[in-house]
Amino acid sequence: MSRALNICRKAQVQMCSRTSLCHQHILSQQIQACRKVSTKQTFTTLRIPLVAQCTDQRSIWTKSRLSFRCKCVRHFSVTEQNLRSTENCDIQDSSEKSSQDDWQRPLEMPEPEIDWEYICEENRESITANIVNRKGIGDINRVLHLKAQFDATGYEETRLELLEAASEIPNRSSPHSPIGDESNTRLVGTFGEKTEFKDFKPQKTSKLGEDLNLLRLNDLGITTGTRSYYFLAGLADLEHALIQLAITKLISRGFELVTVPEIIHPAVIEACGFHKKGEVTQVYTLDKKSHGEQCLIGTAEMPLAAFFLNEVLEEKELPRRLCSVSRCYRAEGAGREEKQGIYRVHQFTKVEMFGVTGSGTETEADNLLLEYVDIEKEMFLDLGLHFRILEMPTHELGAPAYRKFDIEAWMPAFGLWGEISSASNCTDYQSRRLNIKYRNSTGVNKYVHTVNGTACAVPRMVMAIFENFQNKDGSINIPEVLQPFMGGRKVLTKSDAMPTIQWIKHAKVDWES
Repeated sequence: MSRALNICRKAQVQMCSRTSLCHQHILSQQIQACRKVSTKQTFTTLRIPLVAQCTDQRSIWTKSRLSFRCKCVRHFSVTEQNLRSTENCDIQDSSEKSSQDDWQRPLEMPEPEIDWEYICEENRESITANIVNRKGIGDINRVLHLKAQFDATGYEETRLELLEAASEIPNRSSPHSPIGDESNTRLVGTFGEKTEFKDFKPQKTSKLGEDLNLLRLNDLGITTGTRSYYFLAGLADLEHALIQLAITKLISRGFELVTVPEIIHPAVIEACGFHKKGEVTQVYTLDKKSHGEQCLIGTAEMPLAAFFLNEVLEEKELPRRLCSVSRCYRAEGAGREEKQGIYRVHQFTKVEMFGVTGSGTETEADNLLLEYVDIEKEMFLDLGLHFRILEMPTHELGAPAYRKFDIEAWMPAFGLWGEISSASNCTDYQSRRLNIKYRNSTGVNKYVHTVNGTACAVPRMVMAIFENFQNKDGSINIPEVLQPFMGGRKVLTKSDAMPTIQWIKHAKVDWES
C-alpha cells in the first residue's frame, strides 16, 4: 500500500497509494529546494501539502467527514549537512515507477460474499418460489449442484462458476411486498389537490415547451438524436431551482452532499444489481480499445455505493445519508411510450439519495427507507403536485431490492399517472458484492444494508409542473416553493432569448455568389 522515499539519513516518508500525484510532484520540488539550502539551520522539516506539520517520527492519521480511508504520512527532519550531501539525497526510481503502476492498476473488485446460510438445500423451494415471484434469472438448482461439485472436488474453476451462478440469485422479498405483477401493486395513499381545467384542455409538456420557446425536441439529429432535449432560458432556470430545492431540503435533513464520477467500472454496475450484459441493457459502455473497461452511470446510486467499497464503518456512524446531483445515462429501448417527449430520455439530471445502515435488526434499513419516502412525499406536497405512493409488487423489485416504493404524479394532458420517484431497500445485496461492512458494539464485522431513493428526476418533475400549472394562454405558473430560487419569478412566459430556428436540409449553397 505504501512507498518509501529515502532522504538523507534514510528517513522514510510513507505515502498512501491514493495520495494524489500532484502532492508527490510538490514533494519532489521541495526536496530539490532543500538541496540548495545555503543558510545553516539546525533542522528543516519537509511536509506534504494539506497535512498538519509534525517534527518527529510519529505517523499522522487524518480523516475527513466523508473520507474513510486513512492516509498515513510520516514527517521527517533533516540536517543541513545531510541536505548538502547529494549522495544521501536519493529518490529511488523503482519507488516512482511502482507509484505510477499503482495509478494504472485496473480495479480489483472483491469477490461477492454469498450468504450460504440462506442459499442452501433447506431453502431450495422458498428460493425457487422467490425467483418466480420476482421474474428473476437465477437458478437455485444449478447453484446447489455446483456447490456439491465444489465440496467434492475443490476445483477452482468450479468455485468461480459457483460464485457467478450464486450471484444471480435475487434478494429476498419483504413480507410487505405484494406477490405478483403490476396489477397487485398496493396503494399506500393519494396526496395533494388535483388540478381542474374547466375552460380549456391541458396541453402536453412538449407542445407547451416548444410554444414558449423553452424546450427543443426536434432537429436533434446533428447533436444527440432522439430521446434528448434542450432546456432554454426560464426552463433551464427551473431545472436548477428544482435541484437547489432538493439539495436544500436534504442537507437540512442531515444528508452529506457528494459529487460523484459519472464514468465507472462495469463491475460496480453489476455489483449494484444492474445488468450490463445481455440483449436488453440500459448501460452505455465506452469503447474498450480507447477507454478500457468503463461505463456511464445510470444513476448516482452506483458511484455512491462504490464510495464505500471495501470499507469497515463504525456502528456509531450509522446510518449514513448521502446525496448527489449527477447526469444519468440510460439506453432506453425502442418501442417505449413518449418517444418524442422528455418522459424517457437517454440522459438527464437527477438528485439521488443513498444510505447505509446497520443490519442488527430487520427494521433499521426499512426505517431509513420510510424516511426517504417521507422526504419525497414532503417535497412533492411543497410543489403542489397531485400524486400517489405505491408499494411495489415482487415483479417490479428487480434483482437487488428487498422492498420498493414508487411515487406517481397525475399527468392531466395524458390522463394517466406517471412515475416521478422511487425508493428501495436493498438490504445486504449490494454490500456483499462491494464488501461494505460495519463493526458492531461487540467488535464483530457485519455487512451494512443499503437504501436509495430519487429526490428529484428533473425531466419528470418538469412534466408534472408544466401539465399541472399551465394556464389557458400557455404560460406556466411557477410553484411558490421554487420562486425564491428563481429570483422571485412567478410565471414562465414565451422566451425571446433564442431565435426560432428553421432547419433546411439538403440545401444547395452557391458559395461564389
